[in-house]
Amino acid sequence: MSNRDGFTGGFIAGAAIGGLVGAVLGTVLVRRATENSLAEFSEIKGNKGKKRQLESERIEGARLSLEDKIAQLNQAIDDVRLQLGSVNGNSPAHNGEESLAEDQ
Repeated sequence: MSNRDGFTGGFIAGAAIGGLVGAVLGTVLVRRATENSLAEFSEIKGNKGKKRQLESERIEGARLSLEDKIAQLNQAIDDVRLQLGSVNGNSPAHNGEESLAEDQ
């Protein structure tokens, strides 16, 4: 019988020590996993912010480029109107005023 009493005490002590070691190991692993997840999340979040900023800068550059092209086209259209007006015998000043009135 004394052998069985020793087995029960050892089993209980082993379960307690095993539970304690498992709890400590679980806590350490959870902390590491949480830290890694947070680091990855903040890196991903930072990359998205940078991508948004780069995309908005790219869009702004494209918008400015288009505005310049539109201004160049408007100037070319006005020049052609003046040339056609002088060819047709219309006064260039009259066409220029008309072109400004149409643009507004």
